[in-house]
Amino acid sequence: MSATLNAGTHPVDEKLPSGRLMALGLQHVLVMYAGAVAVPLIIGRALKLSPEQVAFLISADLFCCGIVTLIQSLGVTQWFGIRLPVMMGVTFAAVGPMIAMANTNPGVAGAQAIFGAIIGAGAVSMLLAPVVSRMLRFFPPVVTGTVITVIGITLMRVGINWIFGNPFGPTAPSIVNPEHAQWLKDVGAAASAVGATIPAIPKGLNLAPSMPNAAYAPLFNIGMSAFVLVSILLITRYCKGFVGNIAVLLGIVAGAVVAALMGVMNFDKVAKASWFEVVLPFQFGMPTFDPVLILTMVLVMIVVMIESTGMFLALGDITGRKVTQPDLTRGLRVDGLGTLIGGIFNTFPYTSFSQNVGLVGVTGVRSRFVCVAAGVILIVMGLLPKLSALVEAVPTYVLGGAGLVMFGMVAATGIRILASVDYTKNRNNLFVVAISIGFGMIPLIAPNFKQWMPHGVHALIESGILLASLAAVLLNVFFNGVKSDAEAASEAAANTHGAE
Repeated sequence: MSATLNAGTHPVDEKLPSGRLMALGLQHVLVMYAGAVAVPLIIGRALKLSPEQVAFLISADLFCCGIVTLIQSLGVTQWFGIRLPVMMGVTFAAVGPMIAMANTNPGVAGAQAIFGAIIGAGAVSMLLAPVVSRMLRFFPPVVTGTVITVIGITLMRVGINWIFGNPFGPTAPSIVNPEHAQWLKDVGAAASAVGATIPAIPKGLNLAPSMPNAAYAPLFNIGMSAFVLVSILLITRYCKGFVGNIAVLLGIVAGAVVAALMGVMNFDKVAKASWFEVVLPFQFGMPTFDPVLILTMVLVMIVVMIESTGMFLALGDITGRKVTQPDLTRGLRVDGLGTLIGGIFNTFPYTSFSQNVGLVGVTGVRSRFVCVAAGVILIVMGLLPKLSALVEAVPTYVLGGAGLVMFGMVAATGIRILASVDYTKNRNNLFVVAISIGFGMIPLIAPNFKQWMPHGVHALIESGILLASLAAVLLNVFFNGVKSDAEAASEAAANTHGAE
C-alpha cells in the first residue's frame, strides 16, 4: 500500500500520483478496448452503414465509455456512481436484439430506431435501479461466490478466443474446401442452364467446413500470447511496487513491440485516421421511439443490472469495501444513465466491464481514481481517432496472454469466497454451488440450446452469468430461506472484513 495513504483513508479512495494514475489507467483501457469497439463494429455492419459512419460509432463509443466511467467511479451527486474502480463499456447482452432491429430496418432509419429504444430503456432502467438493488439479501457468500466464479469462467472464453481466434467467421477452426465450393458453383450453373437435365440444387444446401483453417490457432499467435503471459509472470515475480502493479500493461506493451518489430502490426488505420473529431449528439438524426423495441431493451437492461450486481459485489470483495443497498442503487442507476447518454450520443447500452474487475485483483491497486484516469483517457481517445486507431492496432493474440491472468483472477476470487462457505453443517450449499455452475456452463458448452425456444426469450437466457445467478438465488432460497436486510448486511460486512 502507498506510503502516502493517510490513516483512515480507504484504499478505494486513495489518490495516487498523476503519473501512476495515467499508467494504471492506460492498463485498464487496453484491457477493455477490444470489447469496447467490438459492438460498434458489429452493429454498424449489421446496419450496413458506411465505413466513415462505423468509425464515428467507435469514436462515440469510446467518448461515452469515458464519460460513464467518470460518473460511476468518481460519483455525481448522491444519486449516481458506486464510487468503486469500475470501467463502463457497451454490453454484449444487447447485441442480439440490436442485430434483429438492424436486419429489419437497416441504414440510418434503423440506427434512429435503435437509439430511440436505447434512450427509452435507459430512462426506465434508472427508475428500476432501486428495485433491483433490493435483491442484496438474495446474495449471501454461497451465491456471490458461485456467480463470481461463473463470471471468471465465462470470461475465460474471451481470453482463449483472443489467443486462438473465434470459433466462427474468418478464424473458424475449419473452412470449406475451395475445390468443393467451385464444384458446387459449377453444378449450380449447369443446373440453371436452359434445357439442363441436372436437378436443381436444393435451396439452403451448404458445404460443411472440412479443411483446417490456417488463420485459426497459428503457432505464432500462441507463441506471442505465451510471451506476454511469461512477461507478466516474470514482472509480477521479480518487480515490486509500481512496476509490479502495471505488469499487465508492460506485458501487453512488450508483446506489441515484438509484434511491431516482426512486421505483423498493421498501422494503415492509424495513418488514415483523423487527428481530431467532435462527438455530437443525434449525429444520425432524431431517434424514433417504438414501444415494442423499448420494452425489448428494458428486458435486456434488467439482465444487465442483475449481472452488474454480481460485478459490484465482486469488486466489493476484492477492494474490501462493503457494498450496501444504497451503493448498489447508485451503481445500477448509472447503468441506466449511461445507456441514456449512449442513445443520445449515437452509441449503445452500458454496463460495468467484468474483465477490468479481474485487473483490480491482479494489480492489487484498489483506488477508484485509476478508473477515473482511464475514463479521461477514453474521452481523449474518442476525440482523437488517430490515438484510438493506434491502440486498436494491437493484435488480439497479444491481449490473449493477459486475458488468461485477468479472467482467471476473477474465477479465483469466486473460489476464495466459496472457500468460506460452510459445507459441513449445511450440505445443501453443495447443491447450490454445483447446480448453479452447471447452469452457467450451458451457454458455453451448448450455445444453440435455445434454438427451439421462443425467440423473444433468447436475450434472457443466452447469458451463462444470468442463468447461474438465477439458479443460485432460487436454490439458496429453496434450501436456506431468505435473510432479513439487517442479517444480509451483517453477513456481507463479515465476509468483506475477512477479505481484508
